[in-house]
Amino acid sequence: MAAPVADMAGTQLQWEFNCDLEVDYESEENASMVYAALAVDKELQPDKVKRQMEVSNGKLIVHFEAVEARFLRASFSAFVDVLTLATKTIEEFGQGMEL
Repeated sequence: MAAPVADMAGTQLQWEFNCDLEVDYESEENASMVYAALAVDKELQPDKVKRQMEVSNGKLIVHFEAVEARFLRASFSAFVDVLTLATKTIEEFGQGMEL
């Protein structure tokens, strides 16, 4: 069960909605580049949505939790848009580039 969180009015919010995303980049380096690019973008409403990211075995693993389905959908959708851009950039320019 998710831990309750108090909102501005002092009522308890439950992190009832969650979603996991795993993207296999088949490379620790590429997964780490995407992680670094996306980690700087914090959630706009951290009191309503939480996002946790990690890189493991060449995979980017992301866990979302939200107090309402609409916040989860909006956060996930925006994240996937930026993730897609970062992934396409690496596909286009990442091969053989030195960091």
